[in-house]
Amino acid sequence: MAHYTVAVAGATGYAGGEALRILAAHPEFEPMRVTGHSSIGHRLGEYMPHIPPLADMVVEDTTPENLSGCDVVVLALPHGASGALAERLDPECVVVDLGADHRLERREAWDRFYGGDFHTAWTYGMPELIVGEDHGAYRRQREHLAGVTRIAGPGCNVTATTLAMQPGIAQDLIERHGVVADLAVGYSGAGRKTGRMNLLAAEAFGSAQPYGVGGVHRHIPEILQNFAHAAGLDASHAADFTLGFTPMLVPMARGILACVSAELSDRGKALNDADIRHAWVEAYDGQRFINVLPEGVMPATANVLGSNAADVQVAVDRPAGRLLAFAAIDNLNRGTAGQAVQSLNVALGLPEDEGLTTIGVAP
Repeated sequence: MAHYTVAVAGATGYAGGEALRILAAHPEFEPMRVTGHSSIGHRLGEYMPHIPPLADMVVEDTTPENLSGCDVVVLALPHGASGALAERLDPECVVVDLGADHRLERREAWDRFYGGDFHTAWTYGMPELIVGEDHGAYRRQREHLAGVTRIAGPGCNVTATTLAMQPGIAQDLIERHGVVADLAVGYSGAGRKTGRMNLLAAEAFGSAQPYGVGGVHRHIPEILQNFAHAAGLDASHAADFTLGFTPMLVPMARGILACVSAELSDRGKALNDADIRHAWVEAYDGQRFINVLPEGVMPATANVLGSNAADVQVAVDRPAGRLLAFAAIDNLNRGTAGQAVQSLNVALGLPEDEGLTTIGVAP
């Protein structure tokens, strides 16, 4: 019998649906309440027919009252919608916010990229995030997740970019100014919206399109915040880094492939390619969901779809003097709901990999 009951707000969106798919198969969680907005009064099966055990659940209005009474609440809401709602939830229940409202530690970053009410940052839900060193061993964000009741789920693009490059930052192998991240992103990363021409199949098939360009994408301050932590610094040092960030929608439903590059630092130039590669192998040694691929093998999104895994790789372009780091993830699983369940497992003292898989569904 499951030990924790769960309510999911925004249950008929892509992120909420993926959370329900994972939770429905998790031995310790039992989804009990689902809420939405335009889907109120409908059966969940109308929107999520791929989760038959939950098909007869009825979508309720997203109110604190309808989310109460459960041990765990998952908020899969747009930015700006979860902050005020979360303040009215039982402080004893465990809440994970898949949106942006509780990710950023600095108000000025929120004001610049989001606007509206700023809410205090919650414990960040990326267990493998490097947050410094202690006697030569990495400290990880999972140390801060144990026993908490409020978790901020990272952005999907943030996850791919951070996991790709954080070993190079932690080992001072790159210059902090001039980091460049180019991402190929599946259309589910844009959310379950209607009425936008570029999200229609006839517009998307056979086409790739950049979005959020020119330093305005809302995931940028969160990535820089993570870079600062990977360097063993607090969020005020996010400005020590600069990032050129270009995500591109490509014709696939799920997945993110991130290519993150930066100029080699003096220390990086002094190391050979094998030593640089060892920094990634060492950083992810023992990290259940992070797979450093064999030398020369590049990540592919098809290999991680449906899983909480991240496939990473590193290469050195000596003529250009740059380091290139790659990561492939499923944006809805590792990038959103899977990582949230992983963090919930840690917070509740469950095995970190409970209910999750590293096995993809390719082709």
